[in-house]
Amino acid sequence: MTIIEKKLNDRSNSKCEISGLEENLVVYTVPPKTEESLENSILITSNLKNQIENPETTNPDDWRGLNESMWSEHLPVQIVSWRMLARLKNHDLLDMMYLDEEALEWAKATGEGDDEEGKIIHKDSNGNRLKDGDSVVLIKDLDVKGANFTAKRGAAVHNIKLVWDNAEQIEGRVEGQHIVILTQYVKKTK
Repeated sequence: MTIIEKKLNDRSNSKCEISGLEENLVVYTVPPKTEESLENSILITSNLKNQIENPETTNPDDWRGLNESMWSEHLPVQIVSWRMLARLKNHDLLDMMYLDEEALEWAKATGEGDDEEGKIIHKDSNGNRLKDGDSVVLIKDLDVKGANFTAKRGAAVHNIKLVWDNAEQIEGRVEGQHIVILTQYVKKTK
């Protein structure tokens, strides 16, 4: 168990900070934050984390704890609660929530709650939706600006990160270098 996992377990009494369940708990760092910390992360069931990352699998019944978690004193729990209430279109509870301007900006950073037409959606060269943590393969040799190498066609890029304000860019590691890659030059792998 990492130090952050221990601190999150202490903070939440070893329970999911959204549902209150005690099994299959994982650390979830709330995008676009990337550093695991008490200020950026929550303890959540792997099922709920999967639903956050794969919106098409969202089961509203699994999110009944939102009416309590939205009142959490911990900001990352509030952010996840706001995003899921927005996704589930629960405007009654959303209208009761208060987030200051900075927190609301964080909550809206992933486009959750935006109309589909205004939402930033990352897609690969074949139109498959990309999400954080996916693996992709380059479909073309790419000259990497600022580095003295060419990322070769067929190179695998694991654990990608989406660039939240640009649907055409992802980040990943190629040959040990952290680079930005255009989505039109990648293909999602299963």
